[in-house]
Amino acid sequence: MKLLPITSLVLLSLGILPVVQAETSTKPLTLTDIMHFESLEKPVIADNGQVIAVEAAPDRGDSHGIVKNVLTGQHFTVAGGSDPLISHSGRFVAMVVKPSLLTLETSDAKTKKKLKSDMVLLDIQTGSQTRFERVKEFVFSDDGKYLAIGFEADEESKKDADGAKSVDVSTENPAKAEKPKVDKFDQGRRFTLLSLEDQTKRIDVEHVTAYVFDKDSRRLALAINNSAEQQHQLQLVDLQILKQSTVFESTTQQIGALALAKNGRWLAFTQGQASELPYGRSYQLSVVELASSKIRHVPNSKEWTLNRYASLNFSLDSERLFFGRIPEVSQQLSLAKITEEKDLFDTNIVTGQRGLKVWHGDDPRIKPNEIKQYEDEQKRTYLAVLHLGSNNVVQLGDKTVPDVVMSQHKRFMLASSDLPYRKMATWAGFFQDYYLVDLNTGHKVPFLTQQTSDELPSLSGNGKYVAYYQQGNVYLYDVAQGRRTNLTQSLSVSFADEDHDYPSNAPGYGFGPWLKDDAGFLVYDKYDVWQFNTESKDGFALTAGQGRAQKIQYRLEGLVDNPDAPTELAYNATVLLHGYSDKTKADGFYQATLGEAGVKTLMQGEYKLNVLGRSKDADTIVFSKERFDLFPDLYTASYNAPQNAVKQTDLDKQRQAFNWSKSELVHWTNGDGKPLDGVLIKPVNYQAGKRYPVLVYYYRFMTDRLHAFPQMNINHRPNFAWYVNNGYAVFLPDIRFDIGYPGASSVQALTSGVQKLIEMGIADPAAIGLQGHSWSGYQTAFAITQTKMFKAAVAGAPVANMTSAYSGIRHGTGIARQFQYETGQSRIGASLFAAPQKYIENSPVFYADRIQTPLMIMFGDKDDAVPWEQGVEMYLAMRRAGKEVVFLQYEDEPHHLKKYPNKLDYSIRMMEFFDHYLKGKPAPAWLSQGEAYVEYKADDE
Repeated sequence: MKLLPITSLVLLSLGILPVVQAETSTKPLTLTDIMHFESLEKPVIADNGQVIAVEAAPDRGDSHGIVKNVLTGQHFTVAGGSDPLISHSGRFVAMVVKPSLLTLETSDAKTKKKLKSDMVLLDIQTGSQTRFERVKEFVFSDDGKYLAIGFEADEESKKDADGAKSVDVSTENPAKAEKPKVDKFDQGRRFTLLSLEDQTKRIDVEHVTAYVFDKDSRRLALAINNSAEQQHQLQLVDLQILKQSTVFESTTQQIGALALAKNGRWLAFTQGQASELPYGRSYQLSVVELASSKIRHVPNSKEWTLNRYASLNFSLDSERLFFGRIPEVSQQLSLAKITEEKDLFDTNIVTGQRGLKVWHGDDPRIKPNEIKQYEDEQKRTYLAVLHLGSNNVVQLGDKTVPDVVMSQHKRFMLASSDLPYRKMATWAGFFQDYYLVDLNTGHKVPFLTQQTSDELPSLSGNGKYVAYYQQGNVYLYDVAQGRRTNLTQSLSVSFADEDHDYPSNAPGYGFGPWLKDDAGFLVYDKYDVWQFNTESKDGFALTAGQGRAQKIQYRLEGLVDNPDAPTELAYNATVLLHGYSDKTKADGFYQATLGEAGVKTLMQGEYKLNVLGRSKDADTIVFSKERFDLFPDLYTASYNAPQNAVKQTDLDKQRQAFNWSKSELVHWTNGDGKPLDGVLIKPVNYQAGKRYPVLVYYYRFMTDRLHAFPQMNINHRPNFAWYVNNGYAVFLPDIRFDIGYPGASSVQALTSGVQKLIEMGIADPAAIGLQGHSWSGYQTAFAITQTKMFKAAVAGAPVANMTSAYSGIRHGTGIARQFQYETGQSRIGASLFAAPQKYIENSPVFYADRIQTPLMIMFGDKDDAVPWEQGVEMYLAMRRAGKEVVFLQYEDEPHHLKKYPNKLDYSIRMMEFFDHYLKGKPAPAWLSQGEAYVEYKADDE
């Protein structure tokens, strides 16, 4: 018998029935719970739409694969499964199985290096799972009847190849000692071709360096290179009868890249002298006509040759072969070494040992960026095409116009060059010149100069037109006539980003797909979808202006993702639209018909929708639906009827085990009269009228997260669900910036937003915390120099001093940071020497003496975006001014913490920091006293 408390007995004596709260199975959320919480990653759907597969990944621990037959409801689990791949029919699913986390954590460095992933093949018809060990890669044939498996190098063979540096095998096995050392690039691996219809039928081959299926799944080509035995073969497998034949063999020629034509007529490959080191090996292109087995060698020219990075691609109509070439190939340079007494005094040899990099003022790229780009530049090839009918080779890309967009167009391709703008990219951002290159002649026609690099033109399916956006308008370029037309100048709406608050030209909203036969194309403004006719040059709002009227942003969704041939829509096609409401921040699915103005609502509600894929041969889509209090499970539906979706996963049951909260939208006006929005997440078990500590988290626009399920992981951000479970309200305000005054405009938005929460009776004005990382880390550091509203603040990777950061380097890319301040995120709008005062006014380090808020700074000391010395500057300034500051330096960490112990440690310290200053809990020792430097005993001592 459960006894009632004394207060309840008193109420009973007065004739009043007490309210007894029902017992609940929910519990508070802990960090350990977050570590176990699973998210759905990398969902895929079968071509016929009948099977979905997805990886269920915990924040820490081992994933498992979920496979479901959407017709029968039958489901399977693959222990440790990740990165799913589904065969064409959906019968088979292959997944990577990585070494378990426990195995990795308990292995020494040498053992850990040897650990490799396996692969599991699931047959959903029988439920059987077959495991293949040490798998490097795998792929299904396009018809799904075969599985190709490439294995990791065996430890023994790898030892033979790589261990020759330190192991003398001549006394143990003289035969091995005579074999030449094979460069790692040339080493082949075990390969298996498995028939899925009858798995007793398989082909196992050693020393395979490359393989490729043709598009019709009739043949498989294999490059077999065993340099140690001087055996090089190009084999062809007839997939109908699983028979191997040798197309080419040599004792001296290493076989490189492979390609098979879709029509089954051609096989292309490259070959180079096996005795030469791969770095400087020149290759030759050869084409085999399979019906006659005749090999056609495509000679290199004086100007162009091939190297080991040349890739081969046939056009889908099998009339052209595209391949990459370079002007010259040579072996890697080496420095002369000191080997005898006279070398000690040879100035050339001695200075050759120098460590020097010369930075010249006219270098196209600054040295750190040049170094970061070096490997990519070594791998760069310039696209050429072989017209198979005429046997004519045309060079398309070159050193002047290096980048050609590979596509299925028959006459023209898009090409671009950033060469004229590489130097100015340091301060002005990134630009390209665009060209049309003629596949028959290689002639290049420039049609667009100094275009922002992220504003890509769109070439129509038949190559007759190019659509592009420039400075607020949409243009159509007629390729044959060389004429351009401004399609939007007479329209009353803007096609420029209406929320652009950077000191640069506003970008556009992008293009939708083209119509068939180049009849027209779709383009977006902020809200509506527009359809333009290429012949009449007329356009109309496909969504009939309802987007702008209702403040709903419409975009096409659910198109088949085919990299070989982008979707082209029929003239009267019915299309699915995703709609996002600027007012409610909620999503919906809608429908429109090309050629007709109007929108039909299919479903809408207080949730967020994400289309994750569509089957290639059916109209099935897979999407997620979520809210803060609804896990983004997977749903499948017909492309034309998403409102009739069927739920396919149920990971929301994880959330249901815990106390949870909801999110709501908050509106207010800042000091300049600008309307602003924010997201408020109240603490679990919120009581009206009670004031709570508030954690403010932000960056720029945050309200599109109103209906987003919180990220259930531990990283450099506060976990919202954890904080609201610990008695905090979480506030995510939008920030709108004024050019030249990023700091001040951020402070206005933050303080006015927090004041709104205080007026609502939710926020405890004596317990407001502020947390930001990177750009919002800067804003946090600046805000506390301007207001004492915040009682504690955490700034991750903040810029503290714009005057010193201006000429810093982004170490991850080697790019200078100047452009970021002049035209980018920092929004100053001028150079340091043109507007030095603005750089000072927006730098928190110059106002450190005003700070009254305790600050915790976090940096990884290998930060690849913001120089970590910026954190040192802020720390030293506050230390000198006698302010409360603590600096967390995480060793060998980049801009975002990667090592789990560090992420967990930071999360714990962040909560302890806020709990102390906002809740009055006792300060932990590290916060009150600091931590002395300690060196720990090494594992091998």
